[in-house]
Amino acid sequence: MAGATELARQRHRAHVEDMDGVEQAIVELTEEFALLPDWEERIAHVIELARTLEPLTPAERNEQSRVRGCVSQVWLVSERRAEASENLYFRGDSDSHLVRGEVAMLMRIFSGRTPQEILSVDPQAVFGRLGLKDALTAQRSNGLFSMMRRIQDAARSV
Repeated sequence: MAGATELARQRHRAHVEDMDGVEQAIVELTEEFALLPDWEERIAHVIELARTLEPLTPAERNEQSRVRGCVSQVWLVSERRAEASENLYFRGDSDSHLVRGEVAMLMRIFSGRTPQEILSVDPQAVFGRLGLKDALTAQRSNGLFSMMRRIQDAARSV
């Protein structure tokens, strides 16, 4: 029985590794949340993800990088890097621990992706799959979609 379980895990890992980067990140986040039994632990996990964010400089926390539509202060910066100039990279921050975690989730999904990959994502579907649609208040959901819109706008402008 243990052999069959391990074989299933290996097949699943191979299947996930064959996905594009966006889909792979969504599946991995979905699996992480599925392991957490209740919303308190899921929200704690989102807050824990905030620790993975690269910090923004004080100069990057400006009106141009500020995301409108969020209750909390949120800043998102997009950039290109020489090592993979076809991709967009994002960094972000917030004055709220929970929102910082949401930003970290978005960075895992979208940062380092091509504009085409970014634009292929349906924001509503992603957070439905993650199970966050029902867990977040309407204001938090609006803020999250404002962040996703900003990321997709950056992809459109390339």
